[in-house]
Amino acid sequence: MSTSETTPTASAAAESPATPARMGMGEVLRIVVMRRLWYAQIVSTFGDFLALFAVITVMTFNLHASAQQVTGIQIAYLGPIAVLGVLSGVFVDRWPVKLTLVTSDLLRAVLVLGLLFVHNAWGFYVVLALISIVSSFFGPAQGVAVRTAVPRHGLPSAQALLQQVMFVMRIIGGPIAAALVSWAGPRLCYSIDAVSFLVSGTLIASLALTMPARSAVVVQAQEEEPRQGSAVVLNEPTGVRKIWLDMKQGTSFIVHHSGIFFVITALGAAMFTLGCFGPLIAIYVRDILHASRNVFGLSSAMIGIGMLLGVNLLNARAKNVKATTLVYSGLTGITLGVLMLALLTYLSTTIPALFLIGFASAAVIVPSQTLIAQETPHEMMGRVGSTVMSLIFSAQIAGLLLSGLLTEHMSIRGVFGVCGVMLALLGLAGKLWMEPEASAAA
Repeated sequence: MSTSETTPTASAAAESPATPARMGMGEVLRIVVMRRLWYAQIVSTFGDFLALFAVITVMTFNLHASAQQVTGIQIAYLGPIAVLGVLSGVFVDRWPVKLTLVTSDLLRAVLVLGLLFVHNAWGFYVVLALISIVSSFFGPAQGVAVRTAVPRHGLPSAQALLQQVMFVMRIIGGPIAAALVSWAGPRLCYSIDAVSFLVSGTLIASLALTMPARSAVVVQAQEEEPRQGSAVVLNEPTGVRKIWLDMKQGTSFIVHHSGIFFVITALGAAMFTLGCFGPLIAIYVRDILHASRNVFGLSSAMIGIGMLLGVNLLNARAKNVKATTLVYSGLTGITLGVLMLALLTYLSTTIPALFLIGFASAAVIVPSQTLIAQETPHEMMGRVGSTVMSLIFSAQIAGLLLSGLLTEHMSIRGVFGVCGVMLALLGLAGKLWMEPEASAAA
């Protein structure tokens, strides 16, 4: 042990030929902690999508809300995470992970029940915003738990499994919610969501989550500080200043780690583009393709289907491809898909374009999340994970807002063209100025 600690370079060189092969999804799910976290993710995400789509359905058909009011639902759901993301990670790095996860689920179960008593747009905004505030702590804590439970060579498959859940629920959540609302009303969807949080919290409560690496760092710091003199202890920052320094430390780590900075920038660009043109797909199908609602349903599902297949295929076939190569390929694929929508106005090209956008998005999301999980120290996982989450949600909100502004001054095809050109320029800028060195991106 002492040799490995004093000569890390020599040890890494000696161990590199024996680096374990990447774990498959089945192997990762044999890890008890990961399996139960995955089950909890499935249950709670399904409930989330049911409740969110039920709210949108009620707003659209019962309250006859305008397009801006429906967009406001999405902003209320995403906004608090975007704003509080950087701050919540500071607390996640200090709080017990298991307690944070379970408490978040229980609080959200109670808050979701508040939807049962809401009958206007502002009520929906408030409840969804409160749920989002609590979720801003759950997301980073889940990232810390996964990083702790899964070995480094299993993180790509772990991230793929978690992303799969989101993509599958994106595909099936809407139709199931619509059917349930038509059959029994929205209250059933809200109740199912509340129960899903209780089930998720119960699953997580049954886990034995430990943080050995982070605990060792904290214990060592506590042992060394008294020996360094009382002045150091007395001058240790507290309160708001301590929170500010922790946030600054996390941001500094991201900015100075070329690999993480690059993939976070690429991830933000991809999410911005999806947020920008996503809300306009329905109008594109109606006004440009002159197609029916069924075509819109198929078109919306193609992005989710592309993401789902992309995650599985890339995880199985791209194990030896560098993260940066996958990210560049993903950015290129999204650019081509968006430009296809702008330049070609046929149903026969729209469906493949949307599938390509979804598939390429998976090539950006999974390697980015994996590299972040692998390269971030345990004691900073909360801060870095919450910063990434904040950027993703901020990019989506910016895309939502910009799409509405641009459509007032240009056609929908023009908006898609702008998104494609912007994404291409960002990819080029990344290639010229932000591409990490080979050692950082391996």
